[in-house]
Amino acid sequence: MLNTPVSPAPAETRQPATASLRALDWANFFLADVRDGLGPYLAIYLLTTLHWTPEGIGIAMSVMGIATVVAQTPAGALVDRTRKKRVFSVIASLLIATASLLTISFPVQGVIVGGQVAMGVAAAWFGPAIAAITLGMVGHKKLDSRIGRNETINHAGNVFSALMAGIIGYYISTSGIFVLLAVMSVLSSISIWRIREEDIDHDLARGDGEEGDAADNGDKPSGFRAILKNKAILFFALACVLFHFANAAMLPLLGQRLAKGIDAGTSSVYMSACIIVAQIVMVPVSNLTGRFAPGGRKRLLLIAFAVLPIRGVLYTMTTDPTLLVAIQILDGVGAGIFGVLSILIVSDLTKGSGLFNTTQGAIATAVGLGSSLSNAFAGGIVQRSGYNSAFLVLASIAVAALAVLWFFVPETRTKADA
Repeated sequence: MLNTPVSPAPAETRQPATASLRALDWANFFLADVRDGLGPYLAIYLLTTLHWTPEGIGIAMSVMGIATVVAQTPAGALVDRTRKKRVFSVIASLLIATASLLTISFPVQGVIVGGQVAMGVAAAWFGPAIAAITLGMVGHKKLDSRIGRNETINHAGNVFSALMAGIIGYYISTSGIFVLLAVMSVLSSISIWRIREEDIDHDLARGDGEEGDAADNGDKPSGFRAILKNKAILFFALACVLFHFANAAMLPLLGQRLAKGIDAGTSSVYMSACIIVAQIVMVPVSNLTGRFAPGGRKRLLLIAFAVLPIRGVLYTMTTDPTLLVAIQILDGVGAGIFGVLSILIVSDLTKGSGLFNTTQGAIATAVGLGSSLSNAFAGGIVQRSGYNSAFLVLASIAVAALAVLWFFVPETRTKADA
């Protein structure tokens, strides 16, 4: 049973210190690269430096996702229960830094796969932890704008890290990108630790409602029983799984396609360009999503889901590197919207239950399963039928995700919440 000390201030009047809010900004900036691990840069490294096959690359990249799947639900539940969110966040960041450096220091299959497992376990922590710390600092009423700000800063951090990765990959080596990830991990640890502990209301961070909402849930099912009985959560989770199954493999496949026939340094530049284009678009899109979210979630999320199949089809219509990079604008629109609204929708559906992070973890487990299988699935298609076939199959799955969202997921923002 969790002890419940008196909150530093009523939830609806949360006023965290400016220094803590700035530290949260920096944490989101430096976590940009850390939360997702090496991603497509690992694919380029394995293809151009270690000369792995597309299928082998897909399997190696799936390992991190599988590890995240296993760790995600326990991580979400731990975030709901612990008051040491900052300590665990620092440990997770340093684990990723260590795994990144070991990958280039001992580039053998066992070390690379083991490093991906470690990164996957650590990455499972950050999503619910940062969302919980944010909610515990600002409360439900300010969550829309603050999550929008978090994601905006996070994408700005991705632009910075992608620029640095492109420069390092081109002028130094692709191995230097792994060092960059380690440095970003250490800086994120410092930023998280600078958030003042007294500025986090850990009961509010669980999703306990403001103004007495939590007290009204005594006769409702608790724990995973509550999640499984909520059809809106289940259909939202299904839509997210299909969305990420379709989306996760697209950028790594694009990176491999661009890397064909060129050197590793140039491949890193192209991949950085893909990421930079998407992340630059995500910066204003995330900000605007946070501003418009109080008027309704679903209409905005439908836009994010709709652009994904279009993106998949467009990848098959050209081999020009410049046009392929330009198509990443659509990735920026979709990911910018989804990153903000996925957190807000879970907050809407769990408000007053104390299950905010547990539900995030459960949904992220399902999403992680879809993402991890996506890379192996797409790698197999490429091996047998080519890149265009893989992109078209992924686009078809994205259409299914859009249909589930349209027909089965309700609007979660009500007039009473405004």
